[in-house]
Amino acid sequence: MAFITADRERFPNTPWQLVETRHEQGSAGTLETLFALGNGHLGIRGAHWAPADADLPGSFINGLHEIWDIKHAENAFGFARTGQRIVYIPDANNFTVVIDGEALSLAESEVLEYRRSVDFATGAYECRIRWQCRSGATVTTTERRAVGFRSRGSLGISLEVAADRQVSLDVTSTVSNRQDQPVEDHSNHDPRRAGRHAGRVLLPLRLDGGDGSLRLSWEAAESKQRVGLAVDHWTSPGHQPFDTLVDQDESSVRYVLAASADEPFRLEKSVSYAAGPAVQDDAVDAAEVAEAGLRPVQDIFEESEAHYKDYWATSDIVVTGQPELQQAIRWNLFQLAQATARADVAGVPAKGVTGSGYEGHYFWDQEVYILPYLTYTNPDGARQVLEYRHGILPDAKIRAKELSVDGALFPWRTINGLEASAYYAAGTAQFHIAAAIAFATNRYLWATGDTSFREGMGAELLIETARMWISLGFFAKDGLFHIHGVTGPDEYTAVVNDNLYTNVMARFNLRAAAALEHSGITQEERQLWQAAANLMHLPFDERMQVHSQDNDFMTLEPWDWTTPRSKYPLLLHFHPLVIYRHQVLKQADTVLAMFLQWQDFSAEEKQRAFDFYDPITTGDSTLSACVQGIMAAEVGYAGESLKHFTDAAFIDLDDTHGNTIDGVHIASTGGVWSSLVCGFAGLRDQGPLPFFDPRLPAEWEGLSFHLRISGRLLRVELTQGAITLTVSDGDPLDVDVRGSKVTVGSDPVRVELADIPEPEPTVFPTGLPTAGIPLVRGRN
Repeated sequence: MAFITADRERFPNTPWQLVETRHEQGSAGTLETLFALGNGHLGIRGAHWAPADADLPGSFINGLHEIWDIKHAENAFGFARTGQRIVYIPDANNFTVVIDGEALSLAESEVLEYRRSVDFATGAYECRIRWQCRSGATVTTTERRAVGFRSRGSLGISLEVAADRQVSLDVTSTVSNRQDQPVEDHSNHDPRRAGRHAGRVLLPLRLDGGDGSLRLSWEAAESKQRVGLAVDHWTSPGHQPFDTLVDQDESSVRYVLAASADEPFRLEKSVSYAAGPAVQDDAVDAAEVAEAGLRPVQDIFEESEAHYKDYWATSDIVVTGQPELQQAIRWNLFQLAQATARADVAGVPAKGVTGSGYEGHYFWDQEVYILPYLTYTNPDGARQVLEYRHGILPDAKIRAKELSVDGALFPWRTINGLEASAYYAAGTAQFHIAAAIAFATNRYLWATGDTSFREGMGAELLIETARMWISLGFFAKDGLFHIHGVTGPDEYTAVVNDNLYTNVMARFNLRAAAALEHSGITQEERQLWQAAANLMHLPFDERMQVHSQDNDFMTLEPWDWTTPRSKYPLLLHFHPLVIYRHQVLKQADTVLAMFLQWQDFSAEEKQRAFDFYDPITTGDSTLSACVQGIMAAEVGYAGESLKHFTDAAFIDLDDTHGNTIDGVHIASTGGVWSSLVCGFAGLRDQGPLPFFDPRLPAEWEGLSFHLRISGRLLRVELTQGAITLTVSDGDPLDVDVRGSKVTVGSDPVRVELADIPEPEPTVFPTGLPTAGIPLVRGRN
């Protein structure tokens, strides 16, 4: 399946933009995601301005959510109690344009020319359409949008209408409360998609407007979170509004005029949102807080352009000689910036602020897939995500007690710090989220040397998660430490004993905590953590000579691989119990463990694991392709590595999973960054030195990027047969390249690289383990 790459005439391959040159019916929702804008706090989907041309429009604020009581058909102690869902905030991106009595819309009007784009270099969205009106006039509309960065609640929109003759022009600018309007939610019983609330969510607190200005605020019915909105309008010839109407669900400002051919009508719409702790006090008027953030529209555009100029100077990744991939890479990097730049102390939703998919929840994705990118490009942003995790530590300690463990147990999916996963087998049982948080904490400390975080929040995160592991697991009769009743990253195998990924990551967590010099750790506790780590059971299948995903995985029945592609993803076509009893993976699990804990496994162990698990991994999860590609590169499978990387780079651009309409898969975009930096450039961290073992594809001329490490800015340039390293900002840095230590300073250091031969694939024993056992005949 392909979308963008299937029609390069409609979507030309431009290195710094995503461009659409022709409108077609049927793909509006997916394109609303691909053309969305955001800054990590505020997001606006890329819907057309005319309501008739939008499919699933909306705007979002990270963390603004509604709650409800989860009703379990069969209840049990410790089940999640509070559902959380991101709220569609009142949406300001709505216009109707009427020319000589004709309401313009792509669905009903004649379009002569069409072009819309989102510019990665400036962060600006633009849509220019030339219409042939029924009155005979030719009219061109141009809409532009940008979100603020210095003022993160700001949104600037401009709409220009130019005609080739005098026309009667009627333009209405609307703010629409989409959350409480009937809408097709496209759920189709797909658990990846967000549902809708039964009752009204946004209750009006203030509804004021006049002379083209709106001051509005609402409160969520159950969560009591508030959002304020301020809107000002400006027109180029100084036209006064025909009327200004205010309502809890739709407020509007209307302009009626005769527009001449020599003076286009230009309408600028400055929008400011306010949400979060600053507006939750009853004495605070959220609309007034929003009003204070209003900015001239041109300032917002300039602010966006300045932000991206700085961003790309150190965050761009250039692949030489691969223009098709270059556009996709920049689109993915652009999405990472939009999901994180001004999130501040908050999590990163699985869809960023581009849609309501996964209900706006934060998962382990942010620590394992997104924080590597943040740690090495925006360390302050990485710290703020970890500060958010520390902020919900009190709730995590309460949750641990509910699950009869010590320390802290972080929720599998959440916004407000409480567990929101109603299906415990693929939710709460994924205890490995604790190790993901510890791993991201340790990586941040290793890469930045942030001593204040190490001594405070970072230490607490490492210690409390270690306490959870030591109480969850146990020393068995075999003398080894076991962890039972867990689910690993592969959600097609649930509630198992000794999931290898979980045990490997728990071992890391225990060792990292034990290595801390901290007054809160007793000597007895430290020794217990070290013993559990050293005696951690890692399942290994002697017959296959490969690490087993869990204690029983090798005993499961193989999946029927003649299952037609129409039955994938399996979770939408088979009961979980059917999937659980088969040898089939949703995503990389053991292979992911070997990537993250790279020093703990030999090259042979990694190759055998990849050879065994890659063919039985469906890729039903968007988290998988990037990891499979990274490990294929390390193992030496150049073709497989490039294939998996390409799949990851185009997951959303080609809508390969069929749910891009619900928002960008932000973790996958982080995986694209890791694929380039950790896969093809071969970066491995948290060892004695930054380690590089490059694997540049033969088809590529070069690869270059920057990393922020220990207060330095390291530039990495790969060409065929060499890696060149330069510290462009900061003191010299010691780096390990394939086992050789080099000291890198302001003068480029070039290291020659020998070719890596591709290994012979592993040949595993065939047949079931019992195939060679003779039948025992009974006596006659």
